[in-house]
Amino acid sequence: MNSLRTIRLHSEPTGSSFAAFFLLAAALFVTAAASAQTVTTLYTYPQDSRGHTGVLAPGLFSQGRDGNIYGTIVDDGTLAGGEVYRITPTGTLTTLYAFCAATGCTDGAHPSGGVILGLDGNFYGTTTNGGVNNTGVGTVFKLSPTGTHTKVYDFTSLTDQGDPAYGLVQGVDGNFYGLNGGVYSGQYGAAFKLTPKVSPPWPLKVLGPFAYTNGADPNLFTQGTDGNFYGSTALGGTGHGVVYKMTAAGKITALHTFSGYPTDGHFPVGQLVQGLDGNFYGVTYQGGAFNQGSIFKITAAGVFTQIWSFDDTATNVDGNNPFSGLTLGSDGNFYGTTAHGGSKNSGALYRITPTGKLTILHSFCAVTGCPTGFYPEVPLRQHTNGKFYGATSGNSLGGSYFYSLDVGLGTFIVPMTKSGKAGAIVEILGTGLTGATGVKFGTGAATSFSVVSDTYMTAVVPSTGTLGVISVATPSRTLVSTYSFKVIPAIKSFTPAAGPPGSSVVITGPGATIVGASFTAEIVRPTDFEALSAPPDPVLPLSLTLIESESKPL
Repeated sequence: MNSLRTIRLHSEPTGSSFAAFFLLAAALFVTAAASAQTVTTLYTYPQDSRGHTGVLAPGLFSQGRDGNIYGTIVDDGTLAGGEVYRITPTGTLTTLYAFCAATGCTDGAHPSGGVILGLDGNFYGTTTNGGVNNTGVGTVFKLSPTGTHTKVYDFTSLTDQGDPAYGLVQGVDGNFYGLNGGVYSGQYGAAFKLTPKVSPPWPLKVLGPFAYTNGADPNLFTQGTDGNFYGSTALGGTGHGVVYKMTAAGKITALHTFSGYPTDGHFPVGQLVQGLDGNFYGVTYQGGAFNQGSIFKITAAGVFTQIWSFDDTATNVDGNNPFSGLTLGSDGNFYGTTAHGGSKNSGALYRITPTGKLTILHSFCAVTGCPTGFYPEVPLRQHTNGKFYGATSGNSLGGSYFYSLDVGLGTFIVPMTKSGKAGAIVEILGTGLTGATGVKFGTGAATSFSVVSDTYMTAVVPSTGTLGVISVATPSRTLVSTYSFKVIPAIKSFTPAAGPPGSSVVITGPGATIVGASFTAEIVRPTDFEALSAPPDPVLPLSLTLIESESKPL
């Protein structure tokens, strides 16, 4: 079982070139953070007869095309099986689907991981229990924005293991990827890939699995710009957890093995996030210099640096014991929560720079009556209006609220994909899109775009598009994406059409000619992609696909 559900130790409240591209995105985003910050309580989650609300980690929030926020409650709701809900940025909540609507909870139960917005506009997530197999070890579901529920997979507890505590990630290939923590003794967790079909069930492929030495009890990964998946495991390695890399084919490699207090972290939690420098950032629940948790960064090659040790003592107000990972802000800094610590040991909100400068932004229960709640376990989500949104878990005394954190960041846009070929349609989330007059991909202007609503639009990648941020000109200001978008060169032709391993291949496309040796391409004109290696056996004819990579010098 995933350990996040077993560490609720609450006390009562006391009152390379990638780096250059990413830095370019940060430099072009000109909105600066204000010195003040405001936390506003927007909604009070109701308690059930058991004295809690079911608002728990990992519980990732997503922004929908309509500009509202979507999330999950683990075990409350109309039928006590958990629910998916929609909440406006001003705090009006609507239940979309209550689980256990089917007899025996065959539709699923206890959605702990939150939901993600798919490229088709629907929401996708997992349940840790329910389903038709065995005693119910979880499901994968699709939910329309209006609440129509479709179960797309039932876990079996066999090779797919089951009991998914986290939600899903939609890969650049359009498939959905996720993780299971394992059900039985000897299972250390497994990754999986689900390929969408018109009618369920969807075919599932098991990736991995984890074998303890390369990690156990995995946290949700993130897909890096190189196409690989990067994440952490709560346990495994030497018992303190692991940071790992997984290829799309499922090969898992340990990048860092934690050694624990006092020189390293212990029990990593939450999803890793890729910064604008191309590195990955994460947190541990314990360990670090004071055994109260830590923050780290790691390169794709495995170079590890601990950049912060939480130290919440009588003489130093800091957070401690984070339950969830970091959120990349549109200013290039990271924002997070700690379940404990702060001035009243009821949790804190913080900001940390990529170089490790941490600032406490808010201490929960610092004001009598705890008007903003306590125990912020759920990770923050930045809305395109610039504000961050989160939730506190509270306890039997109450204190479970949906809140916003305003640090003065302005509106921006979020493309649903970070790369695409010329002619591809890119979906864009935003705030204030009405009346948009132009869209640029780097320096290339899109000749076709459509504003669907004030919070959602689409644009066609132009053939003149270049690597850089996407910008949308509106009547009031120009909205800019945080990450750079990569325009993938299309393959127009390649010669020869067949050949044994070791042959040289010339690939021609708009703006690029790529010459390959042994079917591993070397880029000889400026571009940002390279060809996949051909299989070792002489399969004919050749079939080449371009993937992201770093630029190589002429």
